[in-house]
Amino acid sequence: MRDPDALIVRAGVRGDPERDQHFLVDDRVLDRLAGYLPDGTDTSHVLEIGGGTGALTDRLLTVADRVTVVERDPTLAGFLREEFDEEIAKERLHIIEGDTLDVDLPSFTASVSNLPYGVSSEIAFRLLPEGRPLVLMFQKEFAERMAAAPGTDEYGRLSVTAGHYADIEIVEPVPKEAFSPPPAVESAVVLAIPRAPDYEVPDDDRFMALVRAVFTQRRKTMRNAIRNTVHISGIENSDALIDAAGEELMRKRAGNVPPSEFARLARLVTEVDS
Repeated sequence: MRDPDALIVRAGVRGDPERDQHFLVDDRVLDRLAGYLPDGTDTSHVLEIGGGTGALTDRLLTVADRVTVVERDPTLAGFLREEFDEEIAKERLHIIEGDTLDVDLPSFTASVSNLPYGVSSEIAFRLLPEGRPLVLMFQKEFAERMAAAPGTDEYGRLSVTAGHYADIEIVEPVPKEAFSPPPAVESAVVLAIPRAPDYEVPDDDRFMALVRAVFTQRRKTMRNAIRNTVHISGIENSDALIDAAGEELMRKRAGNVPPSEFARLARLVTEVDS
């Protein structure tokens, strides 16, 4: 295995917190990441977001038939092409230079990535709808909100929307010292196993808009949150929705409402606005 510190030296770079660059250098963590993919995962084409100097790329190549890396930094993308020229020549590795939020992503079977934290939410919600197993490194607080259950302090819009696409589990906390340079926050590895939700929604956009809206006023009752956020949710007949939903739900606050109840509300929106 390539030594992560030696890769940084060969690349002639230093991580830049101003650019959200924190290289994962702990060999033990690096060696474990791909192992969090569930048994039987199709690893014929693994996607890595933010390849950096290639420490994780090197390990993914031992478990995947083919790896695609997206790297936005031109210097790092160039280094990856030089460092892994043999793997690229054998068509086992492909480097996409560009921003993950802008480039066309290939069809992939799984993703294992140490995400740039500044845009981790946007990247996660680009990957989750693809319905593939994901092992992703996040800021610990973000990971806890992704995995949170109703009624907990961390439960919110992120918990509902992430859980709409997958079962979310924190599989490993990662200390600051595992990175170079160390970030200001603790980190955590999240496993997302895709599955269909156990409820029906009229369409994802309507469901997500409703969830986004009411969580902007999570301290208010659902009744007031719905009434106050029609400019976000797009609900045309909020009073009819409140009546149809029932008093028990309308007395709750968003943080105590499970995803299935948000789904029921989204279906009712379709009925009362039609």
